[in-house]
Amino acid sequence: MPKISKRLSGLLANVESRLYMPIEALDLVKKNATAKFDETIEAHIRLGIDPKYTDQQLRTTVALPQGTGQTVRIAVIARGEKVAEAKAAGADIAGDDELVETIAKGEMNFDLLIATPDMMPKVAKLGRILGPRGLMPNPKSGTVTTDLVSAIKEFKAGKLEFRADRTGIVHVRFGKASFSTEALLDNLKTLQESIDRNKPSGAKGRYWKSLYITSTMGPSIPIDVSSLQDIKQGT
Repeated sequence: MPKISKRLSGLLANVESRLYMPIEALDLVKKNATAKFDETIEAHIRLGIDPKYTDQQLRTTVALPQGTGQTVRIAVIARGEKVAEAKAAGADIAGDDELVETIAKGEMNFDLLIATPDMMPKVAKLGRILGPRGLMPNPKSGTVTTDLVSAIKEFKAGKLEFRADRTGIVHVRFGKASFSTEALLDNLKTLQESIDRNKPSGAKGRYWKSLYITSTMGPSIPIDVSSLQDIKQGT
């Protein structure tokens, strides 16, 4: 069993064994982010779904109104004028067959991959490399598109793709410890609404099982989901 550090033990003592109200939890997660860098704040949500069934899978995007606080490196696979268009729109990497070959060799210096529909047959061959890393472009997530300018702008501004893993858990970063509590709440509320709005048709029984938030180096804090759902956006 791994040994818990003295620093983490001290932070764990701040977390009571109960469900927290959203504002209270966000204040505490910020207080516990004591590392010497700006820690990322994440949400970990257990849903009452079984993703092995197609009608219980969750994969979608959310545009966080306050952004993520992180720089997203975007690569675009396209051809012809679309390559120049992607670079002009802010893509960090853009190319055609040459970029496909680079990725096939395992070189992936990016956080998000966007592709135009005409390049998907070639991108599909990279499934074994991109799939396990969650980088395979998908029309539902907005990463397969001809409107590269809008897609790049949205993802750079804070749009995120997320999915439930095979155990039905969603992991999403939604800000930084340096964000105000209000900004973090705005992002978390937007995430909650997106998950509710995209509830899989096959989900039965209790949809939300648990919601925890945590910072990169801090302990997790459980949130009362119903109280988050009761909050009206903008209040």
